[in-house]
Amino acid sequence: MRSDRPLRSGTRALGTLFGLLLLMACTAGNAGFSSAEYDSERAARLFTAGYHDIAGVYIEAVPPRQLAQAGLSELHDMDPRLALEPEEDKGFVLRVEDQPALHYALPRQQDYDAWGALTARVLDDARALSPAVAEAEGEELYGTVFGGIVGELDGFSRYSGRDQARENRAGRSGFGGIGVRIRNEDDGVRILSVMEDTPAERAGLQGRDLILAIDGAPAKEFDQYEVVQQLRGPVNSRVRLLIEREEVETPFQVNVQRAHIVPQTVHYSLEDSVAVFRVTGFNHATTATLRRKLVQAEREAGDRLSGYLLDLRSNPGGLLEQSVSVADIFLEGGRIVSTHGRHPDSHQYFESRHEARVPPRPMVVLINGNSASASEIVAAALQDAGRALVVGSGSYGKGTVQTVLRLPNEGELTLTWARFHAPSGYSLDRRGVMPDVCTSGETQDEEALMSGIYQGFTREHRALRRQRVAVEDPGELAAFRAHCPKDDAEREADMRIAMKLLRDPNLYAAAQGLPTVTAEVPRSEVLLDQAPSIEAPAGVSAPAQ
Repeated sequence: MRSDRPLRSGTRALGTLFGLLLLMACTAGNAGFSSAEYDSERAARLFTAGYHDIAGVYIEAVPPRQLAQAGLSELHDMDPRLALEPEEDKGFVLRVEDQPALHYALPRQQDYDAWGALTARVLDDARALSPAVAEAEGEELYGTVFGGIVGELDGFSRYSGRDQARENRAGRSGFGGIGVRIRNEDDGVRILSVMEDTPAERAGLQGRDLILAIDGAPAKEFDQYEVVQQLRGPVNSRVRLLIEREEVETPFQVNVQRAHIVPQTVHYSLEDSVAVFRVTGFNHATTATLRRKLVQAEREAGDRLSGYLLDLRSNPGGLLEQSVSVADIFLEGGRIVSTHGRHPDSHQYFESRHEARVPPRPMVVLINGNSASASEIVAAALQDAGRALVVGSGSYGKGTVQTVLRLPNEGELTLTWARFHAPSGYSLDRRGVMPDVCTSGETQDEEALMSGIYQGFTREHRALRRQRVAVEDPGELAAFRAHCPKDDAEREADMRIAMKLLRDPNLYAAAQGLPTVTAEVPRSEVLLDQAPSIEAPAGVSAPAQ
């Protein structure tokens, strides 16, 4: 579903594209921000854009005076001698070593241009009064002030400077690169993995290869950021790598032609009769990749397939449109998600297209305490439609939508602008998705869980999902979440339980609350002893190139 209708704020028109459980929008006026040096006029334009954006789309109204004071108060961290304080209704006073230095009158509340100009003027004065502030580059100053501004908003709103925003956009939409994950080492750059159907794979590069040189320059002399810049480049351009491989006696050279790379988020394996799809995020390629993998699974296994397992554990989310289209692959109608916020355009309803793309095979979705936002949308939509069983712990409870707004310095403001609701109507914010089969807390013994399924324990969780919860009440929210506590672990036991459900039609039907061939409860009724959790191995942080 395209979502490119114009989003109107009071004084600023934003083109919208749903993204990162977010909406991506562009703003004009980026010229002149290439220099790292601070410039007062550029700063005024930048902060004006920021105040306009927050006023236009943030889920709650926040007075610009509160934002400006919080942002400029952060200058104290750069120079402890500086302090910005309110002067009753008169304005602000900038103090140096507790002595008032300069006074500032307050603009009208909705004059965001004036608030941007005021913020830049205080920065100018602080640079004149403080060598520490004067020596800071423009991007450092912008990050400092915006850090204070977004600190007044919710925990999901944030500012990303120019360089970080470039990485964010590359992760969402792709970049010119070769398709490898890397790690810097003492002797060079280690290739950790090679993405499928990429220039690196076509050139014969392999995981564990060591890059000794990039275009003739020793790779060990680059830091990780510099390696990223060396390996990335315009699509169809070439990069020359000197490669060391353990089983090859001497290093050899590989020429790789860059292509448009979108980080791989879908990983497929066929486990006997079950097609397993691990989805680690939602970017622009997620739905298309999942569709291809589903076709591959049907081609490889066909009638042998007993079901699909969608593993969303530790999936932090991603593009809203992709979560909708992933859920739509498996659905034959009905609502997928709705969003509601302060802005009129935040009231959105996303429906299935009434034509499932795959056979209606049994399906299990795995979640844990780190499954958030877009992954919670998919899990809730498939669960509410009765299309899939959800197994694992309570999810994160990140039930808000963010919009990403590009700023004049090529940085980004990520602002919460709506809350999303499951098809059955409940808001996922803070309460999360409650699994059909809970494997956290005191219910971790596998045999006891199987017995509990036959005894109807899953009916209790279905009833709980319909329960109204005052999430603003910490006690009531904690009591609700205690029924299936949030757990960040990725247990092998969860996978085993999912496999049993998909391979045993009787067990699967019982978990859905449907009639079974036999209602007989398995003989082994084990006490709910807590089994030791099996923690997933720590991942290696490595950017894709």
